[in-house]
Amino acid sequence: MTAHEASLRADPALVEIWVNGWALTRGTPPPVREGEALRVDVGLPDQRLRYVYARWSEAVARRARELDTPWCFLKVCASSEEVRPGLPPAWEIRPPGFMMRCDGPMRGNAQLPSGYALDLSGGSPVTLARVFTADGQEAARGRMACVGDVAIYDRIATEPGHRRRGLARSLLLALEAVARARGSRRGLLVATTDGRALYETLGWNLHSLYTTAVIPGPEGV
Repeated sequence: MTAHEASLRADPALVEIWVNGWALTRGTPPPVREGEALRVDVGLPDQRLRYVYARWSEAVARRARELDTPWCFLKVCASSEEVRPGLPPAWEIRPPGFMMRCDGPMRGNAQLPSGYALDLSGGSPVTLARVFTADGQEAARGRMACVGDVAIYDRIATEPGHRRRGLARSLLLALEAVARARGSRRGLLVATTDGRALYETLGWNLHSLYTTAVIPGPEGV
């Protein structure tokens, strides 16, 4: 983490757009405003709910002290170095995330390599994209939802045996074409460390660091 990255502050309006789009792509109820947080009732065994904050503040620390239920998540647009000292010991910091934005067309060639085919399904509000091999195996997947003029990209993933072949790039550009046809000209997503490198080659920029904290519980509960 550089000093510049640590100094970045997320735009609360964009964070709210992203949370609304994330809820659409995941099929959860819409987020609910609770003070500085947006709460999403995810309803999964290993993610009951999440509170998303556009910045670190005492409100995050207070929420962390109040919660003691496993698989409740705090998502904060700040560095882990800023977040960790304010959390009780029961909270675990997960690998770093990166909120990214793209304010213009992505760069790159959308053509898939030989032996792969793209399938787009769904529609408004969520479009699903999948890349298949010639024998019908799913090699890559992702989804996108539009919130106003912003497209939210989510769950972009490539199977290990098919990585470094440009599949995710082609999939993202195909989803972008759908988004632009709907009037969306900007993009938002949260990337992993590995994913960030790909998105930067496509013209995405870091908007803010993104830290996840959770009270872990028994697996499968």
